[in-house]
Amino acid sequence: MKINHLINNNIVLVFAIFFIYSCGKNNQSRGTGWSINSKKGGFQYNTDFDEQETGPGLVFIEGGTYTKGQVQDDVMHDWNNSPNQQHVMSFYIDETEVTNIMYLEYLDWIKAVFPQDQPQYKQLYEGALPDTLVWRNQLGYVEELTTNYLRHPAYAEYPVVGVNWLQAVQFMEWRTDRVNEYILEREAYVQKDVRYTTDFENGQVDANSTFNTETYLRRPETTYGGKIDSIAGKRGIKNDTVNVYAGIDKGLLLPSYRLPTESEWEYAALALVGDREYNAYRGKKKYPWSGEYTRSEKRRTEGDQLANFKLGKGDYGGIAGWSDDGADITIQVKSYPPNDFGVYDMAGNVAEWVLDVYRPIVDDEASDFNYYRGNIYLKDAIGEDGKAKIVDADQLVYDTLPNGKVIIKKLPGQIEKIPIDEEETFLRQNFTESDNRNYRDGDIESTRFFSRFGGESEDDESNKRPESTAMYDAPTPTRSRDDDGKIIYNKDKSGKRTSLITDEVRVYKGGSWKDRAYWLDPAQRRYLPQYISTDHIGFRGAMSRVGSKSKSKKTARHKRKS
Repeated sequence: MKINHLINNNIVLVFAIFFIYSCGKNNQSRGTGWSINSKKGGFQYNTDFDEQETGPGLVFIEGGTYTKGQVQDDVMHDWNNSPNQQHVMSFYIDETEVTNIMYLEYLDWIKAVFPQDQPQYKQLYEGALPDTLVWRNQLGYVEELTTNYLRHPAYAEYPVVGVNWLQAVQFMEWRTDRVNEYILEREAYVQKDVRYTTDFENGQVDANSTFNTETYLRRPETTYGGKIDSIAGKRGIKNDTVNVYAGIDKGLLLPSYRLPTESEWEYAALALVGDREYNAYRGKKKYPWSGEYTRSEKRRTEGDQLANFKLGKGDYGGIAGWSDDGADITIQVKSYPPNDFGVYDMAGNVAEWVLDVYRPIVDDEASDFNYYRGNIYLKDAIGEDGKAKIVDADQLVYDTLPNGKVIIKKLPGQIEKIPIDEEETFLRQNFTESDNRNYRDGDIESTRFFSRFGGESEDDESNKRPESTAMYDAPTPTRSRDDDGKIIYNKDKSGKRTSLITDEVRVYKGGSWKDRAYWLDPAQRRYLPQYISTDHIGFRGAMSRVGSKSKSKKTARHKRKS
């Protein structure tokens, strides 16, 4: 008994020594030998960081290589999105589409923070509202959907529609700030329920005291309208004179919510991970689920439709009493099984906006790594004090879209941005200008014989071409105001236009409740101007993965851990 007791004590002692040694080694710089995070001062760093937290609503997607644009049924024969091999970095994507109740939370926040009885904020709320008139049909009675679809509790978990691309992007910006604000409160860097108490007189957040993630990281002292020092939580207070902020080095705040790129969306929809067993591939996929058909082949659910789509002319749901897909318009999210990544409704229900600017050709020669078309590089606008400018609530700037809808450009509390200039592009090889939406897109403008100022070449007289011969010569509607301030809309009626494609045209993916099965193929793609909304296009969020490609180690002898 005494011997066993001694052995146990020795084991405990060994583990204790190992633990202390390990801790010491982890907190010692391998570069200089000095201690990291010493209580006596010096270099401070979060050495206990494990991995990125999965944000609300998101599912982890492990990156990999796949064939993008492998269209099995090219009925148009236009070679759009031709097959090419791409590699996608690991990322996160929303488990479902953004629902009505999620979007209503956004609208409620805007109404609370920017009161509608103040004229300068009236257009802000109206600009965020979905277009409920998209349901109207000149030869169909669907007026009840116009009234009820967005706000009635019966449609709470249905995907939001009538949202254009620009509104979807702004929703994701708002969502980023609300999630990171919640994390700061949870980790006690700010006081509990601070979102309701920053305006001490009225008991709620006002237009001048909103939270913005980028502002917090770049100029934390200005957050909450400069009130952050007075509302700091337990971990946000070091002493009476110095406050502690959760900077990037803490690893707490999440990257931005955003729309997925086309490559990410298609990769997540295909879910090729389900076709892999050990180190071998089995079967092929045409849809997000296994097999070549829209009906389930499993014994328990054999014959059930696996997506919400238009079955045929005049057939949106099937025969009453035993509906084929359970819906005639949209349907509640998670009504069908998820794909092998655990993502729902990647085919059918609603089509979805993605980040990319539309071009028929995907230039895999220029990039086969995390492909995306639409980069516009910006930098902080610097004020006279040498610091980044913060948007003030009394100096809001709105933009009127071609269809007359007015949207806000920047919310109060955000950092003002300007295009990059020659200081950032001089003698660089990886980028040369701020706006890269039409980079190598096959247009005349992308050739060396094009002069952006004259529309003709200045180098070779034999290759001069008028600017009007550009491939993407889309209609350009204009608007003006009369003496009374009323907007006058002018349609471009020119018969010489060559395309509907511009740098403001965005891709949307996936079939919808009013599309035939052809569009359920994840490789299929369509496009619309970014200011247009419909009754069959919704959206879901995504987030970049920071750190390792995988969440678990995999070997040939062990199956992949989910």
